[in-house]
Amino acid sequence: MEALFASEFVTQKKNLWNQFTDRLLDKIEDTQMWTNAAMVLGRIVLIIIVSRLALMLLGRFIDHVTSERETSRLKLRTRRVQTLGKLLKNTAVYTVNFIVILLVLGEFNIQLAPLLAGAGVIGLAIGFGAQSLVKDVITGFFIILEDQFAVGDVIQTGNFKGTVELIGLRATRIKNWTGEIHIIPNGSIVEVTNFSVNNAIAVVDVNIAYEEQVSQAMDIVRSVLPKLEDSNIVGVPELLGIQTMNAAGIALRITVECRPNSQAAVTRKINEEIKRVFEENGIAAPYQRMMTIQRGDLVDRTGGA
Repeated sequence: MEALFASEFVTQKKNLWNQFTDRLLDKIEDTQMWTNAAMVLGRIVLIIIVSRLALMLLGRFIDHVTSERETSRLKLRTRRVQTLGKLLKNTAVYTVNFIVILLVLGEFNIQLAPLLAGAGVIGLAIGFGAQSLVKDVITGFFIILEDQFAVGDVIQTGNFKGTVELIGLRATRIKNWTGEIHIIPNGSIVEVTNFSVNNAIAVVDVNIAYEEQVSQAMDIVRSVLPKLEDSNIVGVPELLGIQTMNAAGIALRITVECRPNSQAAVTRKINEEIKRVFEENGIAAPYQRMMTIQRGDLVDRTGGA
């Protein structure tokens, strides 16, 4: 009995295998199927080739539009243009690749409407759950678009001041002069002070003692200012006159136009030159004084016995 059941099982197994092989051979020998598969594969290859050509043309067009041209009527800052060019290229790549994926799925007869509807619902849920991220991205886009600052600029936002190292769509990275790196979400950047856009004004106060002749000191300062040589100095330094008179002495104020964010270096240079010419001409700097009054002198001054 068991041998009969085993024989029937083997026979059924062989029949199923024969049916599978017959169907497989029918499929393999079906020229229409191979023709349709070849057409689908050919359309997919064509879609990919066209997408690559479209990306290449878009990249060249973006490079042409954002390239620095001397005859261009629209004067844009080079760093801003480069940043916008990279942003546009990345956006084009994501958009074209997304369209390619949809077209390829369509070739396999996959219904795109449910997928797009599901993606829309998921995107809406992510948007509600990541409002701060969306705010950072939108703010970063407008920072780049409006050219508020660029990589290499010295800016201050809130309590952070330093050189911009990176501008992303989500965050901005700032390095201060002591080496610390500050990563600030773009959504929290409300007010920005850019020190690298226009030339700066360096203000230098030089103190002299009360015993010195002010006119002589001013003449010496005026004679040395036009001779200052520094690559950061744009205009000729100007002596405005006496700024203050107090216990620290008489302060002479000097102003000079210099390159952006170079006030400290120019100030040190002017102080060095003024100190040298004052020493050569015997102009003394102010110093602390102490007056001692004896008790007897105090009584004589008040008219006492």
